[in-house]
Amino acid sequence: MATPTLLHTTTAYVLSLRPKSPFSTPFLSTNLGQRQSFLSHRSLLLPQKWRQHMFLSTRPLLKDGNLRINGKEALKDVPANIVVTPLTDTSAFVGATSSDSSSRHVFKLGVIKDVKLLCLFRFKLWWMIPRVGSSGSDIPVETQMLLLEAKEGPTSDDASDHSTYIIFLPVLDGKFRSSLQGNTSDELEFCVESGDPAIVTSQSLNAIFVNYGNHPFDLVKDSMMILEKQFGTFAHRETKQMPGMLDWFGWCTWDAFYQEVNPQGIKDGLMSLSQGGTPARFLIIDDGWQDTVNDFQKEGEPIVEGSQFGGRLASIKENKKFRRISNEAKSKAPRDLKEFVSDIKKTFGLKYVYVWHALLGYWGGLAPNTLGTKMYNPKLRYPVQSPENMGDISLDSMEKYGIGVIDPDKISQFYDDLHRYLVSQNVDGVKVDVQNILETISAGLGGRVSLTRQFQQALERSIAANFEDNSIICCMCQSTDSIYHSKQSAISRASDDYYPKNPTTQTLHVAAVAFNSIFLGEVFVPDWDMFYSLHDAAEFHAVARAVGGCGVYVSDKPGQHDFTILERLVLSDGSVLRAKYPGRPSRDCLFTDPVMDGKSLLKIWNLNECSGVIGIFNCQGAGSWPYTKKNAVKMAAGSEQVGQVSPADIEYFEEVSGKQWTGDCAVYSFNAGCVSRMPMEGSFNVALKVLECDVFTVSPIKVYNEAIEFAAIGLLSMYNSGGALECVESSADPSTSSSSCKIHVKGRGSGCFGAYSNTKPKSCSINLKDEVFNFSGEDNLLTISIPATTNAWDVAISY
Repeated sequence: MATPTLLHTTTAYVLSLRPKSPFSTPFLSTNLGQRQSFLSHRSLLLPQKWRQHMFLSTRPLLKDGNLRINGKEALKDVPANIVVTPLTDTSAFVGATSSDSSSRHVFKLGVIKDVKLLCLFRFKLWWMIPRVGSSGSDIPVETQMLLLEAKEGPTSDDASDHSTYIIFLPVLDGKFRSSLQGNTSDELEFCVESGDPAIVTSQSLNAIFVNYGNHPFDLVKDSMMILEKQFGTFAHRETKQMPGMLDWFGWCTWDAFYQEVNPQGIKDGLMSLSQGGTPARFLIIDDGWQDTVNDFQKEGEPIVEGSQFGGRLASIKENKKFRRISNEAKSKAPRDLKEFVSDIKKTFGLKYVYVWHALLGYWGGLAPNTLGTKMYNPKLRYPVQSPENMGDISLDSMEKYGIGVIDPDKISQFYDDLHRYLVSQNVDGVKVDVQNILETISAGLGGRVSLTRQFQQALERSIAANFEDNSIICCMCQSTDSIYHSKQSAISRASDDYYPKNPTTQTLHVAAVAFNSIFLGEVFVPDWDMFYSLHDAAEFHAVARAVGGCGVYVSDKPGQHDFTILERLVLSDGSVLRAKYPGRPSRDCLFTDPVMDGKSLLKIWNLNECSGVIGIFNCQGAGSWPYTKKNAVKMAAGSEQVGQVSPADIEYFEEVSGKQWTGDCAVYSFNAGCVSRMPMEGSFNVALKVLECDVFTVSPIKVYNEAIEFAAIGLLSMYNSGGALECVESSADPSTSSSSCKIHVKGRGSGCFGAYSNTKPKSCSINLKDEVFNFSGEDNLLTISIPATTNAWDVAISY
């Protein structure tokens, strides 16, 4: 049901509730307090008949000391200081009051036990990871999304049982930011903090948003859209302009060169990708191009680990690697950044060149009192870390060396000067990193929420004013301070970095992005980061990106590529087959741990224009989540994990099934290279070793002309085969009998086109030219070879 328009009111009321809960066991309870508190609600602007006939007992509300959600007990014996403000017929805000004023409060809500739960929490200042559990003690500090599943009726593992899903989203309430956490007594708590000792409060009434529904992905989307309308400070992904680089293969310089990036190295990397047949059309020049100074690194002295984060920006221009100094006539450096960017665009057919910068210019901010930065009035400040987050070398170093923080009153000028200069250098966009740093320096600057809002708004204004394509990738910004202030930014990194040298993080990376995308994917297109195509885990990462609905870019060193893998991701023109939505775990994976439970495989689902796709991954046994001291479950050498895959794992399949659907699907396995027919609720087993994966294209079998049953699969040599399809249409052939039928499949890319057909066609053509085809009566797989010179095609199959 569509969310009604909201109208703020101050009417207070009390509702009578059914006293009995149909849950088999209460999943939230507490022994704290007896008295309930109920403040004013926000009524709905609804037609009169809705006002008269609403099922008010379904609303989240307090009565007789209980919080009831969908007419069921959720929290018992709620403390007297807890306040519930109903918002819609399924949602409410939860808050609390205190007798003391402070810049930080921790309030108890109740006890969580015996329920499946999923947390998305920040384990570092910059990054989130998932954690599953069954009680309050499993909920880590800094949880930013909590999803519960409560089955109705007898407890059962049968997936057909009806489930109610309840979501808790800690939000921004005025100048305060909220987060969830559990304690050793299994109590759910929420923390509200301003980040500035001078900004205090004795209450936070809208700290937590709670909502429920029977479809987990609808629930998250509906909740975020309610909050979007309520706050007006951020926008849903579907309303944002998508940067064009998302649909083109890219290369990032970071893991190829790190800070030693240089013009010749970039040219070498672009050349080797082009010569291999997978040309990059999108480039990120990462850290290492800027004009910086570092007082903590002395020439001739050993470099202290972490001292690179003490570097500060000296000016908004490029450094001498990318700009020839006037007295260096023999230098191999280009005349300036513009000359270099223009050259590589022309030579290699690049469509987009982005460059990296930090939110505060550089890791260590701006250098005070230099000619190129003094107009922004930077002041040295030392970050204050929260003890709740795991430290890392970047933050530890910034805490040690300090940051030259731009005057907030000058931040708009800084971004506008920087981005206007980059545009003058033929640069198309930016990757903006280190964004969460603001919460550590917000004391005396208005607090973390206000400071983030000021910087975020200035950044997005500058992007809109200077770049043509909403050309920004946000990074290190997985705090709700930033998420709930993202009005325009459409792409955000969804995980910690890709670490090619650390074998224990490969599976964690894929699992973290998939789970984080449940939440982040409602506001952004999740960015899966770069990867090496020549690596032990290369195909694992490649398949994840093929089903992730994200941009695809590598960070290979020049000449070090696996073109077998790249050719399964990238078409010859440099475009990629991007799926429609953020790739997320299938419903039966939501409350499992695919990294450390020793049994679960991870399934990631998505949709294309005409079909669905499922990637399945064995993430077990290769690494451990950083929040646990346990080691990964040991897997016997060569052992396999077995999981089930079903077409029903793909959500919203009705978007592609249509009226002519038989109810069956053609399921194509990339690894096996064969197609199977099965009903939507059918399933099959998949066995995978550690770091193995497979991808399945699931296409609805439709009836044409009463007798032909057909399902287009796509380009069989691509991981996301169905991403090549644009539409499937049928028409009667006027030159033959009325029983004849012609099916047109339009798409792009060259290679082997495949489709399921219940009968052998009479003929096939590509762009009106008859072509030879193959048909296997064993599995009903029809294949046609699309020439390498063909980009867009119309395959006509005549019966």
